[in-house]
Amino acid sequence: MKLSLGFSPCPNDTYIFDALVHGRIDTEGLEFDVLLADVEELNERAFRAELDVTKLSYHAFGYLTDTYRLLHSGSALGRGVGPLLVVKKENFGGVTRDSRVAIPGKYTTANYLLGLAYPQVTRKQAVLFCDIERLVLEDVYDAGVLIHENRFTYAKRGLRKIADLGTYWEDTTGLPVPLGGITVRRYLPREVQLSVDRVLMRSVRYAFDHPQASAAYVRAHAQEMDAGVRRKHIALYVNEYTLKLGKDGLAAVEYFLADGRSKGIIPPGRADYIV
Repeated sequence: MKLSLGFSPCPNDTYIFDALVHGRIDTEGLEFDVLLADVEELNERAFRAELDVTKLSYHAFGYLTDTYRLLHSGSALGRGVGPLLVVKKENFGGVTRDSRVAIPGKYTTANYLLGLAYPQVTRKQAVLFCDIERLVLEDVYDAGVLIHENRFTYAKRGLRKIADLGTYWEDTTGLPVPLGGITVRRYLPREVQLSVDRVLMRSVRYAFDHPQASAAYVRAHAQEMDAGVRRKHIALYVNEYTLKLGKDGLAAVEYFLADGRSKGIIPPGRADYIV
């Protein structure tokens, strides 16, 4: 059976999917037609139900529990992994109600967390995540929310962190930050959904056991060319929750969705959202 599969070109995703994509593991007879795209593009494609298996921001997933179910493996979730709100170093005014803020997508978890921590900020514009540093430095925007590799590069490029939105989440909830997860279409037979979950877990485990095997694949698709930054990126975003959400990871996802629904930020959805 051939399935369409979407994930981002960021090092944490190419690292965990490398074994699956390149046949280093048993895929239980499944084949995958792979699309690499920015996470907000993947979110938008999921709203159109274009992909059988896809990376989704947990914010977007909150809207799509009727269409997709969450896999136990593959999530970007943890502590100290949250998005950063930054300004130019010489901007001592910080962020105000009038600030123009660049975000990496309407349905990203980064935008969700910005709304929780800074509800007064409404002048937000979605742009490609890798352009945000430059656009803030060029004064197109007063501030920006950084994700992925830019977490490691903003300071040397002349930006200043004014808030770690992940720390805000952790301090207010006591839970790890659920950034994104891997989901599968509900219309697929149950046994196929379970097979995809096993195959992905096998791919993640292979990445842990053979950390250099994916180096060429990671390098070929990374936005940041510095090898040290790529290693830091993987070390931060690929962790025990990536292999399996487990009790704490599932609790974080459950709280995220329930809290978002109670606040009216995320619409009501299905409760059976885990494979």
